[in-house]
Amino acid sequence: MDGITLLRIISTVVTFIVFIGIVIWAWSRRNQDRFQEAAHLPFEQD
Repeated sequence: MDGITLLRIISTVVTFIVFIGIVIWAWSRRNQDRFQEAAHLPFEQD
C-alpha cells in the first residue's frame, strides 16, 4: 500500500464517521423541537 492509497482510506473512513455523526445529530430527540419550529417558519406570516 502506498501513501496515497492510505490517505484515501483514512479520508473515506473519516468522512463516513462524520456522516454517521450528522445523521445521529439530525435524528436525535433533543433537536426535534427546534427542527419542527424551523419547518414551520416558511408558513408564518407577519
